[in-house]
Amino acid sequence: MPGTDRDVFVAVQKNGDGDLTAFKTSSGRILSYEEALKEVQAGSIAGVNAFKGRDGETYLRGDADGDPTNNLDALPIFE
Repeated sequence: MPGTDRDVFVAVQKNGDGDLTAFKTSSGRILSYEEALKEVQAGSIAGVNAFKGRDGETYLRGDADGDPTNNLDALPIFE
């Protein structure tokens, strides 16, 4: 993102159920879901926010900007 030095997520890994399990950042770091959640909550990742689901767990989602192409589920898969 212009004007920010925060990382953004550029790719994801998913499990067999299609759930997100890991993230690759714009600086090349690989973060587990738990690590990514901590970094988002600390404000070090741009374009993503954490929210509490109905089940009481905390989840990640892309900021609502009306652009479905940058949703976390739409990011490329990395190995």
